[in-house]
This record gives sequence, structure tokens and C-alpha cells, in this order.
Amino acid sequence: MTKASQNQASPHTPAQGFSYSREHFESLVDAALLHAKKLGATDAGADASEGCGLSVSVRKGELENVERNRDKSLGVTVYLGHRRGNASTSDFSQAAIERTVQAAYDIARFTAEDPVAGLPDEKDIAQHHPDLDLFHPWNITSADAATLALRCEAAAMQTDKRITNSEGAAVSAQQSHFFSAHTHGFRGGYASSRHTISVAPIAGKGDGMQRDAWYSSMRDAQALASPEAVGRYAAERALSRLKSRKIATVECPVLFESPVAAGLLGAFVQAVSGGALYRKSTFLLDALGTKVFPKHIDISEDPFVMRGKGSSPFDDEGVTTRARRVVDAGRVEGYFLSSYTARKLGMSTTGNSGGSHNLVMSSRLTQPTDDLDAMLQKLGTGLFVIELMGQGVNYVTGDYSRGASGFWVENGRIAYPVQEITIAGNMKDMFLGIEAMGSDVYTMGAKTMGSVLINRMKVAGS
Repeated sequence: MTKASQNQASPHTPAQGFSYSREHFESLVDAALLHAKKLGATDAGADASEGCGLSVSVRKGELENVERNRDKSLGVTVYLGHRRGNASTSDFSQAAIERTVQAAYDIARFTAEDPVAGLPDEKDIAQHHPDLDLFHPWNITSADAATLALRCEAAAMQTDKRITNSEGAAVSAQQSHFFSAHTHGFRGGYASSRHTISVAPIAGKGDGMQRDAWYSSMRDAQALASPEAVGRYAAERALSRLKSRKIATVECPVLFESPVAAGLLGAFVQAVSGGALYRKSTFLLDALGTKVFPKHIDISEDPFVMRGKGSSPFDDEGVTTRARRVVDAGRVEGYFLSSYTARKLGMSTTGNSGGSHNLVMSSRLTQPTDDLDAMLQKLGTGLFVIELMGQGVNYVTGDYSRGASGFWVENGRIAYPVQEITIAGNMKDMFLGIEAMGSDVYTMGAKTMGSVLINRMKVAGS
């Protein structure tokens, strides 16, 4: 049963806020698959999807933008042996469906054969689709959304007289649903939602101005932080950065704030994903079974977290997802593979077509008392990073260089804010150099972890 049908909507009628029903999507997909077979396709897959939402932004107490979005798509993949073609349309008429299938078929006819191209093996197809409570439509009007955004910005501005400006606040309510099927026996789909409140206040004046931002994002709007809490915290972050200075170039320990630390986990996922592995364009080539992190580090994946932002009963190919330990005691136990990349590597799919699912990075050394203050004590004297700039990660070599700002810490206490610095190292050394992780756990998207202390990095300043 899909979530769309569980929220007081029959499969025969559109779920709340949607224009198309699950049954309608099934008929579109079945029509595409039928036409592909008529043309002589060996195999085929199709998916129909719809998304809609509201985004409202305000700035300095006035309404700035109101946007409503609604989009739809039918995507078709056709296989002629090991040749593949893809095409899509936003026109749901029968004639348009047939034209789209024909286009995919024609592309496949003239595409070079790829020995590993094809649908996932039937044994890997998800047969059971548990309800993960991902769909919570938010029936908010543009006026009410503007009111929430204004409350959020006002809370930020009222926190301190040194909050002098704002890049604005925003409220977004988004939802989507899809149905997908292919000729190896997969049929499934579900609805999902994600709602957000955000604000970006500016503290100080002239050359001393500092900006920061904060947000709350949830599947269910009832679980969002209050607009006042988001506004005040964003303001406090901006205020903490006033009177930032440069520092001299130094090598020192670096503590990554938990939202920033999630980027380290993202870098690991990219480095052990199938595309990078089979192209041999990763610094973690042949990492399976090897020690990449210290023994106290574990990374787990759980696609079945209720309301999780990375939750799904199946991946983009309809393959069963599974909870698993990706890193155990510092040793890599699994990659992130689709059917295609798994075949390229002579391995089996891990159900990660489309990406990872609800990753948690943890340390066996972490105690409940290891809050941010305790982590600063462990840092001792060094750099506490709260923002990173740029995309300076070379995934082939592992070389890492990012612009950063944060705080200089002395004897476990924040001494002063710092800016216009660069931190550098190599990801292999950084992973192995993780000395501790905090209990200040934060979920950034579909990645959950505490702050991360790395034993030594280069910090380039003035």
C-alpha cells in the first residue's frame, strides 16, 4: 500500500494536493510498457511522477516572493538486448506516450551495446513495500506561510540590536508522488513530503558585517522547530562571528561542527560509490575489507527510518533496500552500488541506485557527556570550523582544501572568531585521524553524526 492511499485517499482519486491519482499513474506506466513490447523491446521500464508545492520568502519585514510549483513527468527506458535508450515527456496523452516510447526505442537502436546494461535481476526486486510514513501534506496558504516567515525573521532581528540586516526568511511546503514499473516484475511507488523554515540574518555594520543562517526541515510540518527558535539561533550564530580575524598559518587539530562534519561522510560515500570505483577515479579504490577509519568508527545505513529523509523501501531501480553496517570498527564492509555499477565491478547491487539511505556515523568512544563543550576541551588548542566554502576535494587523490571560518580555541575555550582561512589535508589521513566524535548529534539531510575532531590539518591564514 502506498502512502498516498494511506492518507485518506483511495488509489482511484488524487491524494491531497495532487492532480493525478496512483491508478492514473499506473495506467500511464502500463501503456508505456505495453507499447515498448509492441515495438519489440527486450525489456522496458517507466515511471510517472508529480510534484507540487509553495515557497514564500520575506525580507526586512516585507513579502518578497510567492511561488507555486507543479510539475509532472513520464520517463521511459527501453532495452534492445544490451542497448539502452531513455526519453521523457510531460504530456500524458496516449499519443505523447507512444512518441516517447518510440524515441527511447530509436535511441536504443543506435546506441552502442553495453554488456552490463539491463534491468536489475529479478531476485533483487523488492516485493514488500513497508509504509515509512513519508507523506505529510501541509495545507498552508501563502498568507500563513508569509506570517511564519515574518515571525522567523522578526525573531532574528529582535535577538540583539547588532542584528542590522537580513537576507530574508522563507517557508517551503513541498510534496511529490510517483509510480514505477519494469518488465522484471517491479511495481511500486509512494508519496513523500518535505517542509522547511529558514532565515539568514546579518550582524554588524560596514566591513565588520557577518552573516549566518539556520533552518528546520522535516517530512511533517508539525515536527518543524518554531519560527522563533530558528530565527533566534540563526541570529546567535551571526553574532558569534562578529570581530572575526585572520590567523597565522599553522598545523593544528581541527574540530568540525556536526552540520559541517556531514560533508566528510558525504565525501566517503562518493569515494566508495560504484561510478567512482569502476572508473578507478577514487582515492578509496579497492577499499573493501580495509581499514579506512580508526577502530572506534562505525557507519550504518538504515533505509527504514520512519519519516527519514533518506528512507525508501526500494531504490530507483526497484531493488530491495537493506539496513547494513557500511563501516565496522573502521573497516569498509560495503560499497554503494546500483545494478549497473555492481555488474561493472563483478559484484551484487547494494540497493543504492539513487544514493545512500539514512547514514549514521558514530564512535564507540563517544559518551553521553561528550557535548560541544566537552569536544572543545578535547580539541584543546586549535580550530573549530562552523562553515566551509568551495568544492576543493579531489576524489582521485583525496586532496582536500576548503575555505573555512569558525573559531580559534585555546585551552578548550573559544578565544575569538576567525575568517578568511583555508584548511587542507588528504582525506585518507583525515579519516584515519579522527580522534573523537561528539554526542551533539545532528541530522543534515539523510546523514546523522556529531562533531568530529581530526588530529591534525594545515590551516592557511595570513
